[in-house]
Amino acid sequence: QVQIVESGGGLVQPGGSLRLSCAASTMAFSFYNMGWYRQVPGKQREMVAIISSGGSTNYADSVKDRFTISRDNAKNTVYLQMNSLKPEDTAVYYCNAAHIRSTTLNYWGQGTQVTVSS
Repeated sequence: QVQIVESGGGLVQPGGSLRLSCAASTMAFSFYNMGWYRQVPGKQREMVAIISSGGSTNYADSVKDRFTISRDNAKNTVYLQMNSLKPEDTAVYYCNAAHIRSTTLNYWGQGTQVTVSS
């Protein structure tokens, strides 16, 4: 069982920045594709950004050029740098770890709240 722990959420004004972190308790971190997702009440969880085990990235159109996902395999950690935040970015942000060779090895964190408001 892999534990996923997110941190870094909070309240920020529009136009501000936050950096989310996600730590995974696995020695096989480099074999996991890592992703950030977000969810608001009454809506489906949506993909925000994904970084593959090899470092390739993919972003939702709504966050391109504002958010950057990165990973540090030595620290078993993935980051989401969020700049130029908008009120519509307000959501609970979840980190996901998906093993590249097994669909059953798929783990979620408990989520961290991001609120963008003046």
